[in-house]
Amino acid sequence: VQLQASGGGLVQAGGSLRLSCAASGRTSRMGWFRQAPGKEREFVATISWGMWSRADTRLASSVTGRFAISIDNAKKTVYLQMNSLKPEDTAVYYCAADSRLGLGDSSNDYNYWGSGTQVTVSS
Repeated sequence: VQLQASGGGLVQAGGSLRLSCAASGRTSRMGWFRQAPGKEREFVATISWGMWSRADTRLASSVTGRFAISIDNAKKTVYLQMNSLKPEDTAVYYCAADSRLGLGDSSNDYNYWGSGTQVTVSS
């Protein structure tokens, strides 16, 4: 499975960005993590889906109400819509994928990782 993330950039506080992550190969779970300078990688959002079930999602408490994760199954692409961005959201954002079912909010829940995309929020 290969992942290609895009959509990062520089935005002012209060602005919005949408990250995309296109996956090749079979996946049933995808997620977004982020890592700020000097900090550990942290969970942001996860989405899981089955052939006959609706997608399920989970967001970190720090982004609930501001971010949303969604999937376009036809395009095998997961999106992270980020609204009301804050300077503390500044980080490199990584998408991750796995073929196992169920949500994953830990790095250990994913076998495949994309290269990061930088998000910078200015105050």
